[in-house]
Amino acid sequence: MAAWLAPAAHDCMKSETETEVKIRLSNRAAILETLKRAGLTVSVPRQFESNTLYDTNGGALRNEGMLLRLRQVRNESVITWKGPNQSGPHKSRPELETSIGSVETLHRILVQLGYRPMFRYEKYRTEFSGKDASGVVTVDETPIGDFLELEGPGEWIDRIASELGFGRKDYILDSYATLYVADCERRGVEPAHMVFASHS
Repeated sequence: MAAWLAPAAHDCMKSETETEVKIRLSNRAAILETLKRAGLTVSVPRQFESNTLYDTNGGALRNEGMLLRLRQVRNESVITWKGPNQSGPHKSRPELETSIGSVETLHRILVQLGYRPMFRYEKYRTEFSGKDASGVVTVDETPIGDFLELEGPGEWIDRIASELGFGRKDYILDSYATLYVADCERRGVEPAHMVFASHS
């Protein structure tokens, strides 16, 4: 591989296929206790995430089933591209992401290339892990409720979900953007951005 094609040392070294499910939580305190009993401990403490999805005015990426996202967590920023969803019991799609130096500068670059910020969403995320490092469990606190997210191989997802008292009937494969629009329709309000009231 040519040197200029080699992955940078700071690239996120993870699988290039993302496989995950979300599960809506009715009682966050209860699931935290369940995670503890299952032997899962906090690997990344609760932290605030700000995400912005970019697309062309005509929705070229959305029309192809793709996603382009800038995420900022504290002083770290990441750009992510996701490809079309693959059919199956879990949400699975190609994914490439890498850390960046300045979210503001990359925003300006994307705008110059014809992309625009289309949707912002925020959440507080706590990450958990156990002895089996095959996947990651996260608890997301969002403006539309709390969610458990399981990311890893499909067999691992099913096993961990079962250990936590859930099954495939509980799996949500929709994105937060889709869930937010559905929540707005349920409440009879016009969709805007999925941000906390203090940040709107």
